[in-house]
Amino acid sequence: MADFQTLDRDQLKEKIDRGDDFVLVETLPEAAFNKRHLPGAVNLDDMSRVSELFPDKEAEIITYCTNFN
Repeated sequence: MADFQTLDRDQLKEKIDRGDDFVLVETLPEAAFNKRHLPGAVNLDDMSRVSELFPDKEAEIITYCTNFN
């Protein structure tokens, strides 16, 4: 069973700054992703890419959805 947690911005920044091993996923539409996204993030607007993006079934996955306007 998956373990779900909520991170705030500061916690996410700490993980990025430490170089923790995780997949950062932007869940907004591709147009919004192409306009602006967090460094290292991948876009999950196209669900056909799920197996490509997540080959390691044990990987830590962090999703976010935000609007930078």
